[in-house]
Amino acid sequence: MPLRAAYAFLLYTAVLVLPVGALAVSADADEQIVRGEYLARAANCMGCHTAHGGEPYAGGRRLGTEFGTFVAPNITPDPGTGIGNWSRDDFWRAMHHGRRADGSPLYPACPYTQFTQATREDVDAIYAYLRTVPAVDQETRGHDLRFPASVRPLQRVWQRLYFEPGPFEADPEQSEEWNRGAYLVRGLSHCMACHDARDRFGAPRADGAAGGHAQGWYAPSLRSSQEAGLQGWSLEEGVALLRGGRSGDAAMMGPMADIVHDSLQHLTEDDVRAMTEYLRSLPEQEVTTSVRGTTVSEGRLDELMERGQAIYENRCMDCHGTSGQGTVAASALAGNRAVMLNDPTNVIRIIRDGGYPPSTEDNPRPFGMPPFPDLSEADVAAIVTYIRRSWGNDGASVSTATVGRTR
Repeated sequence: MPLRAAYAFLLYTAVLVLPVGALAVSADADEQIVRGEYLARAANCMGCHTAHGGEPYAGGRRLGTEFGTFVAPNITPDPGTGIGNWSRDDFWRAMHHGRRADGSPLYPACPYTQFTQATREDVDAIYAYLRTVPAVDQETRGHDLRFPASVRPLQRVWQRLYFEPGPFEADPEQSEEWNRGAYLVRGLSHCMACHDARDRFGAPRADGAAGGHAQGWYAPSLRSSQEAGLQGWSLEEGVALLRGGRSGDAAMMGPMADIVHDSLQHLTEDDVRAMTEYLRSLPEQEVTTSVRGTTVSEGRLDELMERGQAIYENRCMDCHGTSGQGTVAASALAGNRAVMLNDPTNVIRIIRDGGYPPSTEDNPRPFGMPPFPDLSEADVAAIVTYIRRSWGNDGASVSTATVGRTR
């Protein structure tokens, strides 16, 4: 074969062969990106890293805590204000070890204490996906924290005392479904980051099963069927609540409504079933919490109940029923465990601020709770006390001071 003909043949062969390999690489990369988008949904990255009305993942959302206000950073691939200069290893160190690209410690407001259980494969997939989102040039302001939390280097001490990185370890005595659920609940979906109580240093408490606090709401314990635990629920009931936002008389409100809307409803049914199976299996524990209702005299309680009943009949009865039995438009209040929580924060906030369960495929047009901003703190204390102590409910009374502390 002449030299020119041989060269042409080789070039023609390369044109035929090389795109096949390139397509294979591209297909693998595309699959990783699609998986990364799904895992970012499971981790609800957008929920914290997107400000209200802002660009996705561009940061700026303010997260209030007892240590001050954290401002979520920009995690778009912008090289100046985002993580565009972060390598795959940098991102892994952040998720697994709680370290930024410059080596400084992350604050545990970022749930790396749970993300550390994620596999390298899953973390790499999330990184690959984040590299594809539109880069946004948006500088985020610094955190507004009180001392000593305001001194970032002190977080190294916190990490040495309270954090040990490590992968998820499957329980060989449990099913594959249970282990998948445990991996999601304890790791990527970081449920316990909010639903477990923390001590005054921000470390998880080991002395009970009390829930935690997030964004001014109480995150009820998942370890108690008296709070938010799924012990005793059927698998179908639990899946309906987690994926659809409502199951029977139970409905997600507050920050959990956002989590269902932005994250849980987008997960596969198999993953939500696995999470439900794991949550149903958690051992029942007694809730211990320092936040309780107020003990009042019999005369004062009668005053609260009378005032609360008048407000209920005027403002609430049309939707919730004459005896708190609920209607198509509103959940039952009689026997409602959310109403009788030791910590009354959520029912106070719902009455004062209103809210909606999440709009999901299973519940596309949820009925909402209107806000009642015109009610005084004394009025709110009276109506909350009334519904916590009527129709067989045995919740404690609520004081005006307790209502004031929820603002």
